Amino acid sequence: MLRVQFVNASVLVCAPNSPRGRDLKKEREHDAALTLGILEAIETRSEVTQRHLASELGVALGLANSYLRRCVRKGLVKITQAPANRYAYYLTPKGFAEKSRLTAEYLVSSLDYYHRAGASLRRSLAAIEDAGQGKVLLVGVSELAEIASVRAHDFDLGIVGTLDLGTASPQFVGRPVWHSLDEADAFDAALFTDLAATPANRRAVAGIAAAGKLYVPDIIESIVERAVAE
Repeated sequence: MLRVQFVNASVLVCAPNSPRGRDLKKEREHDAALTLGILEAIETRSEVTQRHLASELGVALGLANSYLRRCVRKGLVKITQAPANRYAYYLTPKGFAEKSRLTAEYLVSSLDYYHRAGASLRRSLAAIEDAGQGKVLLVGVSELAEIASVRAHDFDLGIVGTLDLGTASPQFVGRPVWHSLDEADAFDAALFTDLAATPANRRAVAGIAAAGKLYVPDIIESIVERAVAE
């Protein structure tokens, strides 16, 4: 089990929001993403089937059907009978307006995430620099790791590469990816960037955490907290 200590910007920083509040926000974002996915799919192809929608969204058929019926009830989608006992779906003017709103909301949310992730990583990287640990190993191939590699240029730090036991990729952002800690180049500190906090990666860096050289950005604190508690 990965053992971490919560201290300011070094290992973990406690987020001001409650776990329940974060869960509700994620539920709303998931709901909006599914609704937007359905509206986009119908705009692209009116004779889309519910099975195709489920496949396109990566959800169960029953869930896709539930969201489709909700869109119809809200007046976002209109259903008409098509030949061969099939149905055609069309976006209503209200549906087009909702799609535009959700698209804009998604773009703002994505940009907000990039800024929040950048600020979080800057705090962790600053703590690493203050500790005099110049060579940094990223742990987990992810969008967060990609942002970290960019933010590291603002500090007197060098990213040696990425440790990730769950990918077969030999390189990431122009640097090597190692699938075992024994393979990695020498480093002074490790920055945890595994958005899924996978058990294999957590086990691999348990020794680094025990030595106080593992830094976890506060933006993924709740993910790691939940994984550590399991």
